[in-house]
Amino acid sequence: MLQQKLQEIYDNAVKSFLSSKSRTELYDFKVKYMGKNGELTALMKSLVELPKEERPQFGQLVNEKKSDLELKYSEIESNLAKSELAEKIKNETVDLSMPGPFSDSGGRHPIDLVINEMIDILTRIGFSVRTGPMIEHDKYNFEALNFPKDHPARDMQDTFYIDDEHVLRTHTSPIQVRTLEKENLPLRILAPGSVFRCDSDITHSPNFYQVEGLWVDKKVSMAHLKGVIAFFVKSLFGEKMQIRFRPSFFPFTEPSAEVDCTCPICVGKGCRVCKNTGWIEIGGCGLVNPNVLKLSGVNPDEWQGFAFGFGVERMAMIRYGISDIRLFSENDLRFLEQF
Repeated sequence: MLQQKLQEIYDNAVKSFLSSKSRTELYDFKVKYMGKNGELTALMKSLVELPKEERPQFGQLVNEKKSDLELKYSEIESNLAKSELAEKIKNETVDLSMPGPFSDSGGRHPIDLVINEMIDILTRIGFSVRTGPMIEHDKYNFEALNFPKDHPARDMQDTFYIDDEHVLRTHTSPIQVRTLEKENLPLRILAPGSVFRCDSDITHSPNFYQVEGLWVDKKVSMAHLKGVIAFFVKSLFGEKMQIRFRPSFFPFTEPSAEVDCTCPICVGKGCRVCKNTGWIEIGGCGLVNPNVLKLSGVNPDEWQGFAFGFGVERMAMIRYGISDIRLFSENDLRFLEQF
């Protein structure tokens, strides 16, 4: 009786497998006949109805039928997979004239855009880029730039100290010193990079960017310096821009000056951005102090130089009319997508 039931289940399973139109339907039939709660499993539970001596023989017969069904299932499943793939290839086409799927792509940060533009302008007149460490030795950040240990100008820097001998660099000027020590003269270099000071409000950030320049040659004067800065400002903001120097003090330059340019927003007429003066401060500059040349192993009687430094955020704020420096570091996509 059980053997007849087994054969009936086997025949029905084979017939169902062969009639399957898809792999999903085939799998459903497999579960029906061979699954945990399938008909073959239920039949195995009927072994208790047989005499003890007949159970092994019937159990072996069930396993043989089940193995045979597994082979048939695998063969049919493979054929259905090939048929489904062929049908998919036949029916699916790609219209190459249609636009592809849209995906958002990143863009350059406004600070990066301005740095690259500043470098592009100054490399046209012979400058090349140098880099240096952000954790800097006190010697390069201060002493070699004419900042002795007890110099009051150190208080102007608002420094992050790592230990007694190392700081987060407060400017990119250490790159200039390292270059003077290692490279042959004459030279014209740019030192762009990230700098750090203990200061934070709507116009100051503890981490900001500078682009500094250094030109050392046999005969260098303030006239050369003014010509370079005038070329730079006109190239960045437009031919109508003018510059002016105001006397200032920096330990590493003598004489020193603050640089102002015509306000690009109002073109010198006076507005809220320039506080109705028509001028905006953009950086500092001066002739390289002879002490700095000596400390870098350069003879100041033979060589002269000038240096300048611009805050990149200040340039970007002027260029794009941005009033809060913190927008550059907040990573708000609504702000960044405008660039």
